Amino acid sequence: MNALLKTTRLLSAVAGAAVLALAGCAPQSSSTAASGASGSAASCTKGALATMASGKLTVGTDNPAYTPWFDNNDPSDGKGFESAVAYAVAQQLGYAKGKVDWTVAPFNNVITPGQKKFDFDVNEVSITDERKQAVDFSTGYYDVRQAVITLKGSKFAGATTVAGLKGAKIGAQVGTTGLTVVQKVIAPTTQPSVYDTTDLLTSALKDHQIDAFVVDLPTAFYITSEELPNATVTGQFPSGAATSDGKPEQFGLVLPKGSALTSCVSQAVEALQANGTLTALAKQWLPASDTAPVLK
Repeated sequence: MNALLKTTRLLSAVAGAAVLALAGCAPQSSSTAASGASGSAASCTKGALATMASGKLTVGTDNPAYTPWFDNNDPSDGKGFESAVAYAVAQQLGYAKGKVDWTVAPFNNVITPGQKKFDFDVNEVSITDERKQAVDFSTGYYDVRQAVITLKGSKFAGATTVAGLKGAKIGAQVGTTGLTVVQKVIAPTTQPSVYDTTDLLTSALKDHQIDAFVVDLPTAFYITSEELPNATVTGQFPSGAATSDGKPEQFGLVLPKGSALTSCVSQAVEALQANGTLTALAKQWLPASDTAPVLK
């Protein structure tokens, strides 16, 4: 083999190696990368998603799990609005009821950064821009309003305006949009009292430690009918009172930040919206919102 031929073959080999090296370092096409990162339609194979446990869907919620969102503190029975929604979403994703596992996920842990032990969480979590920095949300599955509860006979029980509540000592659960409404909409003259759970709020009102507290409207109806019958839903706040842009406040399913399932779960929620399932479940499990006066 002459020197010229050797040189030619050596250059060809080097060029070939360079091409292979570049191919190995080249980024994926945008469609492939998007499919893995955002859970596009191509990756939403029913019953075969990249879930925490292969072949199963792990759903989180708090303990206790309150009525009317759940029933008898048992998320797995399919009763209550959010339990029913979770199973409807699971079915839409291709997971039968027996393939759904529940895990306890405290509210405050759900909305903060960090690893999660669920594929998605359902726990009356309102979608906000601030929370989106820490977690992913599905498309909203329920439009919600906040409401205020007072004891019957209280001087604040007859309030018809937001201004009529300013002199009240008001409570709310930590980290909730109810607290946002207290701070930014009512802006009471007395510093709001903040509690870890709704149970503690109910006890504080019962013991006259506070004059009123703010929770979502369905929960308010349940508390005043089942837990504290000497209390009343004084009124509800206008739609969008808890949001920065005035748009309706919505509950969304919570997923770990950057979850590959987010798009798939959103598609499932949107399908349930389109076929009327979410509306039917709300009518079945939640009280009508038009029975509480709107505070002006």
